[in-house]
Amino acid sequence: MTESYMKRLSFALLDAITDKDPVVQEQVCSALCSLGELRPAEMLRTCEEYLKQHDKLAHPYRAMVLRAMETVLSGHIHKLDKNTASAIILLASNEMTRTKELGCDWQQAASSVLVAVGKRFTNQVMEEVLSKFQPGLLPHCSVLQTLSSLSVSNVFGMVPFLPSILNTMLPMLNMAKQDAMRVMFCCALQHFSESTLEYLANLDQAPDPTVRRDTFAADIFSAYDILFHQWLQTRDAKLRLAVIAALGPMSHLLPTEKLEEQLPKLLPGVLSLYKKHAETFQISKSLGQILEAAVSLGSRTLEVQLDALLAVLHSQVCMPVDSSSPLVMSSRNEVLRCFTVLAHCSPDRLLAFLLPRLDTSNERLRVGTLHILRHVINSAAAQMETKKPFVLSSMRLPLLDTNNKVKRAVVQVISAMAHHGYLEQPGGELMVEYIVQQCALPPEQEPEKQNLEGEALAAEDSVRAVSISTLYLVSTTVDRMSDVLWPYLLEFLTPVRFTAALTPLCRSLVHLALKRQEAEADTLLVQYDTHTNLPSSYAVITRLLVVSSSPYLGNGRGAASLRLLKVLQQNIHPLLAQRWETTIPLLLEYLDEHTEETFSLKEWEEKLLMFLQETLAVVSDNTWTCQLSLEMCKQLPCYNGTPQEKNFLYKCIGTTLLAATSKEVVRKHLQELLETARYHEELEHEGLACCFGICAVFHLEDTLAQLEDFVKSDVLRKSSGIFSIFKDRSEHEVEKVKSALILCYGHIAARAPRELVLAKVESNILPNMFQCFNNKDPALKLSLVQSLCMLSQTARSGTQPGSFHFSRKAELVAQMMEFIRAEPADSLTTSLRKKAMLTCTHLVSLEPPLEEQAQADMIHGCLHSVMALPPEPQGEDGGCQEPLYLETIRALEDLLTSLLQWNMTPQGLQVIIEHLRPWIKSPRGHERARALGLSARLLHYFLEHLQVSALVPFHNLGLLVGLFSPRCADLWPATRQESVNCIHSLLYLQLGYEGFSREHRDEVAERLLTLRDSFMHADPAVLFHACHSIAQIIAKRLPPDQLISLLLTMFEGLGDPDKNCSRAATVMINCLLKERGTVLKEKVPEIVSVLRSKLQEVHEEHILPAAQHSVYLLASQHCTTVVSSLLGSPLPFDSHTCALWRALAMEPSLTAQVLGLLLEKVSRDVPFKESRAFLLGSTPDRVATLLPLAATCALYEVVSAPASGTAVLELYPQLFVALLLRVSCTIGVQLPRNLQAKKRGTSTTLHTRSLEPCSSAVDALQALLLRGGSQDVVQFMELEGGWELLRTSTGHEEGVTQLASAMAKCAGPRLPLVTKALLCTQSSVYEIQRVTSTAFLAELLSSNVVNDLMLLESLLDDLLARQKDSSASVRRLVLRGLANIASSSPDKVRTHGPQLLTAMINGLDDNDDTHRLVALEAMVGLTRLLDLMEPWDLRSVLLHMAIRIRPFFDSEKVDFRTASIRLFGHLNKACHGDCEDIFLEQVVGGLVPLLLHLQDPQAPVASACRFALCMCVPNLECAELGTAFQKHLQEGRSLHFGEFLNSTCKHLMHHFPDLLGRLVSTNLFYFKSSWEGVRAAAPMFTGFLVLHAEPEHRPQVDLEQLLVALQLLLRDPAPRVREKAAETLGRLVKFA
Repeated sequence: MTESYMKRLSFALLDAITDKDPVVQEQVCSALCSLGELRPAEMLRTCEEYLKQHDKLAHPYRAMVLRAMETVLSGHIHKLDKNTASAIILLASNEMTRTKELGCDWQQAASSVLVAVGKRFTNQVMEEVLSKFQPGLLPHCSVLQTLSSLSVSNVFGMVPFLPSILNTMLPMLNMAKQDAMRVMFCCALQHFSESTLEYLANLDQAPDPTVRRDTFAADIFSAYDILFHQWLQTRDAKLRLAVIAALGPMSHLLPTEKLEEQLPKLLPGVLSLYKKHAETFQISKSLGQILEAAVSLGSRTLEVQLDALLAVLHSQVCMPVDSSSPLVMSSRNEVLRCFTVLAHCSPDRLLAFLLPRLDTSNERLRVGTLHILRHVINSAAAQMETKKPFVLSSMRLPLLDTNNKVKRAVVQVISAMAHHGYLEQPGGELMVEYIVQQCALPPEQEPEKQNLEGEALAAEDSVRAVSISTLYLVSTTVDRMSDVLWPYLLEFLTPVRFTAALTPLCRSLVHLALKRQEAEADTLLVQYDTHTNLPSSYAVITRLLVVSSSPYLGNGRGAASLRLLKVLQQNIHPLLAQRWETTIPLLLEYLDEHTEETFSLKEWEEKLLMFLQETLAVVSDNTWTCQLSLEMCKQLPCYNGTPQEKNFLYKCIGTTLLAATSKEVVRKHLQELLETARYHEELEHEGLACCFGICAVFHLEDTLAQLEDFVKSDVLRKSSGIFSIFKDRSEHEVEKVKSALILCYGHIAARAPRELVLAKVESNILPNMFQCFNNKDPALKLSLVQSLCMLSQTARSGTQPGSFHFSRKAELVAQMMEFIRAEPADSLTTSLRKKAMLTCTHLVSLEPPLEEQAQADMIHGCLHSVMALPPEPQGEDGGCQEPLYLETIRALEDLLTSLLQWNMTPQGLQVIIEHLRPWIKSPRGHERARALGLSARLLHYFLEHLQVSALVPFHNLGLLVGLFSPRCADLWPATRQESVNCIHSLLYLQLGYEGFSREHRDEVAERLLTLRDSFMHADPAVLFHACHSIAQIIAKRLPPDQLISLLLTMFEGLGDPDKNCSRAATVMINCLLKERGTVLKEKVPEIVSVLRSKLQEVHEEHILPAAQHSVYLLASQHCTTVVSSLLGSPLPFDSHTCALWRALAMEPSLTAQVLGLLLEKVSRDVPFKESRAFLLGSTPDRVATLLPLAATCALYEVVSAPASGTAVLELYPQLFVALLLRVSCTIGVQLPRNLQAKKRGTSTTLHTRSLEPCSSAVDALQALLLRGGSQDVVQFMELEGGWELLRTSTGHEEGVTQLASAMAKCAGPRLPLVTKALLCTQSSVYEIQRVTSTAFLAELLSSNVVNDLMLLESLLDDLLARQKDSSASVRRLVLRGLANIASSSPDKVRTHGPQLLTAMINGLDDNDDTHRLVALEAMVGLTRLLDLMEPWDLRSVLLHMAIRIRPFFDSEKVDFRTASIRLFGHLNKACHGDCEDIFLEQVVGGLVPLLLHLQDPQAPVASACRFALCMCVPNLECAELGTAFQKHLQEGRSLHFGEFLNSTCKHLMHHFPDLLGRLVSTNLFYFKSSWEGVRAAAPMFTGFLVLHAEPEHRPQVDLEQLLVALQLLLRDPAPRVREKAAETLGRLVKFA
């Protein structure tokens, strides 16, 4: 039986191996291997038998079976008996030689089986294989392959057989005519030779140590003779490569004399193959082996062949290669290995060949030669030791090559030379200089290098990157290079061409210097007397300081330069050591704290200049200072290409001259700077100006004198006889010189001592500046403005700025205004107008004061220049740029405040505000925003600096408040907020003029600040409410005499083009009239007159309230008639009609009467009429009746009015129920056709509310809730989408549920009367109304509010009475409501337990509902109620419920599966600790479906299964199983189903072994499940059960049935199912 069962199991899997899915095939093979793990012999015999029986099984599937056999053999060869081994050997031998086709997977698999068996049964395998390897007959190619593989896998077992094999093989070589067969012979000879060499190399471990090389020599030579002289001449490329691959290892076994004899033929023969093959790896490898064999025997023939060898090998290295191909790179390495072999035996010949080829101009030849040279330097160091001078001298020409590939190769050769002592030889300095030159390559010149094949090299492989890393490595890791590089590398610091190499240079120098300091602590690092070519200490400090000004360029050259300075401090000057030890680290720390994006260039330059100033102070040596300044001036031309660094160098020169005490030196250098400056460079003439400014701090007279001499010279004249050095300059260049000179005067004025400067302003500085100026050149204008700004700022900056009387003040202001007016009004591209306004700001503060007209012109001109600019910013292509714009606005603000300082009175303030008035009322929003912002800041400044010496009136307060107040509703948020700020400041100004101190805080005025955030909203309602609040504040603080001026100003605002501001004016006027109208008795006629004229001019909607008042009066007398008339208005109501309806809500008693009439209209008539379409039998359409529809719309309008609140609260229950039922009975109801047409015709009007019957009812219900104080209900419904649900037939029930929930949460006190009204709808003739009321009442039962309001009993009685309703929906909702008691009143569940349980069980048994939705609701309800009921109430019905719900476990509907499974879990929970045997049967019966449905495609079902399983497990009383369930089935934790199922089956079989048969048979039912996941889980479940079951329980399982079922699953359409079936079949071996 066992043998038969094992065979059936194996055959079932073997039959499935032809599956089309690769994953299933892999699983079948895995299952076969699983069988082999436990029963290797039986599995192997079965496979052998299967292959014999299925002779026509396709080759790919035979190969799979053979590979499975090989896997089992590899792990269990020691368990194999001799008979089975013999059978397998015979099978594999036959399979291998069954067909003469070559190279198929099937034969390879058979051969692998033989090789696997041969590891233990070598003799038997050899006997079988050799039986097919007979003398005189060509063997099958697979036989040769097997012998070859055996020789590799079992060297010690095979080599003793090789002499006989070779004897048999050699005659066959001449018989092999097919190239494929010859290839196999070559492979065999290659592996035989390699195995023999390995055997001979390990004779101490070999079983037969007597084996000698001579044993194989004769046979190998015979084979060699055929391979080389016959087969190598073939045209077949594959055969030639196979031959050459064999000749390599064979050459080591040839007799010595024969190898020497054959080398003259062999080497040229091998070399000739390079021309025939693109893939040369095997050729190069074998050539290397042959050369090693020749060198080992000391061949003299090799010398003769050397030139040819070198030429061919050299050409191979010079060929382009694909560096991404491992095979190509391996081939190249083999060629280089050949050069290593030749270098060891003939170094002179090799160099004589290589070095002349460095002189070639061919890129590939030069690069290849350099690669070979580098390899030889590294791999044959001993042989190259005496050749170093020759190699160095030969490198001179490659150093001149400009090709990047050659450069990179040269750098690599130099790196190798450095490691082997070449650079210590004469000429080594050239190599170092070359490396530095490559480090100095600009990165932008090599964005993408190409390799030998034209492919892009990575950035880190570029010439520059390789050179930088090489320099650093050589400096830090090659100790012998220290004396070569130090101090030689210092020579490269100052030349400009090495600028890009400064960072790596400095890093290397720092490392070398520190190493030298450690060795020689007391000596100077640099001995200038022995190194005359080194740069001076002045040149070094200048160079390093200047390049540090751009610290992040060149990969951080600033930090590197400063570190080198710190190391060289002793050489720079002996006194600097102590100071630099503290200051340089601080500079480095600053760089570390910042990045290129975050650091400030200005701040950094100031730190460096301070560092230089401190250095000069420490040295305090005029000679040293003058020498340093001289060096700095010398280096100026070096920075012509880097303007920013040259700019900084000018500042350094100024700082150095500042410290010099020699006036002659100072004037000489200043003259040279003026004569040599490149004035067309903007940064350079700015730097020159800074230099003069810094120098003037201590040398003002000399600086001004030098400038004046230069100004008076011929340089600035346009005659032909101008100064010779400037004679070639054009007029444009002369303007540049003038611009720079003007800027020099500005910087002198800004930096020199103020008292000295003011004494020279009108006598020297200004005349010379204006002598250089003309009004044409824009750059000249900017320089003049900038210099005058600095000059005026200096004049103003003293402790008593008014003490300086500036006679040319008016002239300069006029000049600035001329510049400002000339600027374009549509763009802001330069800082000229900003600097001009700043200049005016400083000038205004000086004596004498400006005339009134000049002041007005200045204000007007500056405002127009800035206010009219386009909105900011406009981006890169537009005019305005945000930073420049903000600076310009700030300059304008400073100017206006400076002007205000001259007249700090209400009149002075009014003058400036009058200039701003046109901009405050501009039709362009951005201009208004700017004007209000300026006004707010001016008023704030005025308030901050207010000084009232006597109580005087603020006579223009009303005018100003009236100007700013309407702007609180401006369309621009910024304007609105600034308006509030203006009013706030004005109110405090009034308080100040009333005598209050500046620190006083007025409670009323402070309320403005709390309102300011409201003006960020765009909602007009919010804005106007805030405007009303502001008007109230103004009304409380405005003096009576200012009220009429305020109102008259606001009346002007009614015609504001901004409608928001016009509305704000009306709001504020009404508020002011209401609050302060009592004091306006005499002014009323004037006010009315103005108001009437404005109403005639302005036709806006806010005039309508007057008409609303008229309707109110009419309705007070004739309410019924007015209501009837308005109901007769055409639908939809227009805006005027709606406004009139809302007018009826002004007074509560009237409103209640109107609402009562409308309720009667809504309820009296039928809500719709049914009309059939013209086709007979069609579903009737429901058409709304007009009167209830109109009444509904009117209800909305009345209830929407805020004044209707009192009446709404009085009629709240009636209104709520009527409108809710109106919503329910208008779902799907259409408008009459005439209204549909009308609706289409008015679709483009401004009417936004829907006339659709249901929507209009929903809108009215919303309005009712809002007006009745239930805003939270409306908000809740909006958030949950409840209003949209109410409108649809599919979502109406859910919408009602949400409404009830919202009412319970937010409007509980309203519910008793609402509930009472709803209870009366039980007998409604409309089913939908009964459904709506039941849904509402059912949901109320889920809230605790029913207990608080004592509604539970009445609601419960009402719902129980509806159990027999004819509508299934009503019955379903009744069950839902009863279950909701579990949420609201869990303590009442026990009291009403029997009633609730009876209702739910009746629901389970409800057969009138064809869709079983009532049963579903019953299951959901029971799930909620069970935990709260008394155990004795449940005991009698537990079994009944379990049986009734069991069919739903496998329902096609996910809701039914979820509900039934979750209820099953609660049933188990209910009987924890007291589970009767009869119910335990249900638990056991439910285990399989629950476990399998964990793989249900629907997540809720899987979640329910987790819960149910956790509830079931305590009733099984198995602690280990409970622990496993708790570990794997926690909610929210991902489930590894296979691991969990394995663990579960393990515990089930350990504790409940008798359940095996039942569990397996239940699983068999699910083999036919419609869900793929469940269908795949069932065989997996079965497999794990079998895996953990004990063999003695095997009789419980019907193996026949199980095997048949699994075989059927192997044909399942889902690959996943077939895979699990195959896996389970592999486990069934346990029952074999």
